[in-house]
Amino acid sequence: MQEPVGEFTSAVDGDVTSVKTVPGWVGPVFALLALATVPWVAFLAVTLPRHATFAHYRGVWVGFDTALVAVLALTGYMGWRGRPWVALAATAAATMLLVDAWFDVMTTPLGYGLLLSIALAILVELPLAAICLWIALHAEMVIANRLVILRRRARRTGARSVRGAGRR
Repeated sequence: MQEPVGEFTSAVDGDVTSVKTVPGWVGPVFALLALATVPWVAFLAVTLPRHATFAHYRGVWVGFDTALVAVLALTGYMGWRGRPWVALAATAAATMLLVDAWFDVMTTPLGYGLLLSIALAILVELPLAAICLWIALHAEMVIANRLVILRRRARRTGARSVRGAGRR
């Protein structure tokens, strides 16, 4: 019988199946990438101007929000169809919502617009991002639990076929 892909523990039978989901180099390389990015962030903090004018400001926001609509729609579609890839779409949606809230608040000048941006971040974007992360985590747990159930079912079926073959 082929082992399922992923990593999970069955609390009922104590069986542990551990399969690496990515190559071993991924963890160290991405840790180094994160560390290597710190000096770049410090450089930007010191050298970037406090104020900037964007040539394509409207296009940036319309494009980003259009992509956000697409990712939210994909999450809805995958959830509606019960597809396991809903976890990826929901994670992407959560990330985009967090980025949207951050840049809405940080790029809006003082005044009513800033209050509106903060209110939308607190009341809409951040809660929706949290829901998307819950969807992603829940989908992963459902998939892992389903693998446990399918493995048990395969074992029972295999045990029955062995007992049935012995009676002949």
